[in-house]
Parts: sequence; C-alpha cells; structure tokens
Amino acid sequence: MAMKLEQKQEIVAEVNQAASRALSAVVSDYRGLTVGQMTEMRAKARQSGVYLRVMRNTLARRAVAGTEFECMVDALVGPTLLAFSNEDPGAAARLLKDYAKQYEALNIKALAVGGRMYGPEEIDRLAKLPTRDEAIALLMSVMLAPVAKLARTLNEVPGKLVRTIAAIKEQKQAAA
Repeated sequence: MAMKLEQKQEIVAEVNQAASRALSAVVSDYRGLTVGQMTEMRAKARQSGVYLRVMRNTLARRAVAGTEFECMVDALVGPTLLAFSNEDPGAAARLLKDYAKQYEALNIKALAVGGRMYGPEEIDRLAKLPTRDEAIALLMSVMLAPVAKLARTLNEVPGKLVRTIAAIKEQKQAAA
C-alpha cells in the first residue's frame, strides 16, 4: 500500500528534525537482517540515544536537505538505514559497528560529522570517540595532574627530612 503525501511529509519533517539536532550520522545497508535483529537493534539504539530510521532514499534526500548531513546524499542508494547520534557523536557509529560485526548482512555505507562525509573505513575513528562522561573524566584528570604532582613534591620535602634524620640516628646507634 502506497503512502499518502501527508504521511511522506510527516516522515520527512520528523527525520529532518532529528538530523538538525544530531551530532553525527551513519548510513548503512540493512538488507538481509531479520525482523528480530532489527527490533533488537532499535531497542539498543533507543537506550544509547540514537535515532534509527529505515526509509526510502527519495524521502531521505529531502529530509537531510538543509542540514549538515546533506553531504551524504550520494550514499543514499539501495536499502537505507539512517542512524543519527543525538547525545554523543560516536553513539551511532558504535552501535552500527557492533551490529556489523555481529551480523554480516549489515553493511555501513558512509558516515558524516560536521558537514563532511567519510567512507565506511572511518567508522572506527568515530566509534572510538569518547562519550561525554568519558571526555569530562579525561579533561578532569588532565587538569588534576599538575595539582597532584605539586602535592606529591611538597610532601616529599618533609619525607626526605624524616629519612635523613632516621639515617643519622642509625649511624649514631651503629657507632655507639
């Protein structure tokens, strides 16, 4: 049964809104996946803050028009699964990379970040980006390192004095 124009417009508007809020996007070919596998992937996507949508390429081209993911129009051929990362840039890449390892039928076609399209070989670089919490923890450890080093250095001065006094005491006890 064909979709009516209003349904198509709603889908395009929904995907356009998701694309305008997204930090990164991944396009893949889902041909060969079972309904159970797709349902499992959709549930995992919801948990990780990824907007996942299977749609026609003509609608997808219209949906990404005017967003930073317009560069991916050339990759929209064949069966298309769009994944948009909403919370951290690597979420969609991690999700699809994990499922591509698990299911050989899932083929990643392209990904986009910051208005630039990358090939499927770059999925590892995007998937390895830290999450927001990991990035904050990394930043805090970098900021804390000089303070911790200063504290250890200042603590070493009295420690060295105590060791020197202990060595003199042992020397006098050995001499007596």
